[in-house]
Amino acid sequence: MTTGPAAVRAVRAVRAVRAVRAVPAVVVLLALPLLIGCGAGSADTATRTGDATSGAGARTGVTGEVTVLAAASLTRPVRALAEAFEQANPDTTIRLGFGSSTTLAQQIAQGAEVDLLASAGTPALDQLGDVEPTSTVTIARNTLEIATPPGNPAKVAGLADLARRDVAVVLCAESVPCGRAADEVLTRAGVTAHVVSREVDVGATLAKVTLGEADAAVVYHSDVVSARGAVEGVVIPPERNTTLDYPLARFGEDAAAAAFAAFLAGPQGRAALRDAGFLAP
Repeated sequence: MTTGPAAVRAVRAVRAVRAVRAVPAVVVLLALPLLIGCGAGSADTATRTGDATSGAGARTGVTGEVTVLAAASLTRPVRALAEAFEQANPDTTIRLGFGSSTTLAQQIAQGAEVDLLASAGTPALDQLGDVEPTSTVTIARNTLEIATPPGNPAKVAGLADLARRDVAVVLCAESVPCGRAADEVLTRAGVTAHVVSREVDVGATLAKVTLGEADAAVVYHSDVVSARGAVEGVVIPPERNTTLDYPLARFGEDAAAAAFAAFLAGPQGRAALRDAGFLAP
């Protein structure tokens, strides 16, 4: 699959939000920057994950379209797994959207119809309101890590260094899982970080470091792994750290959605997530 001009991507995004229940226009507009196809980077990621996302285990014979919303930290492995599933089931299309788990859950609560939601942490599921998942399974876990630019120019050795006035620190917004987790870890350590900005999700937070706009960020361990050398990781001691579960919620009884959910939660899905730096559920 390829990513075309912006207009084409926008059309695909609109198609991905199947607003059968008269979704308010604001919901669709919110979804547009988040919903994307299995576009640029998918084939490369699938190649790197190798056998983890290929083989007969993905073949199910199902057909149809599956719309999946997932936490930003899941972008690489879920794109690769979606492409592998489509290759094994050519009559199935997986539509993907990534962003803050809280925002994605709120969109579902407001009427955006999706088949699967993969959330970073369980609190985001509380934002679903009256929308009840058909089933929920934990597919992975994650922990936090400090990310710095290559070479760690600010010489950040641990959480205490994030309080230095000469260290520009970026965190996720307080309302999203990675932000809440970072605040929890910093509070436990008794550290008041020198925060210069708080970003909409973990992808935007990490980008501040990769672009050289920050000296450090508190992100997920999987993000440091997925950055593949674009950042360096500084480990947070387990006694100071926290761990988040990644639940996969399924809505409705669609056979293709159930098959893809089983693929994500199965051996090939777990292997791809492990390769991306996630912990076993």
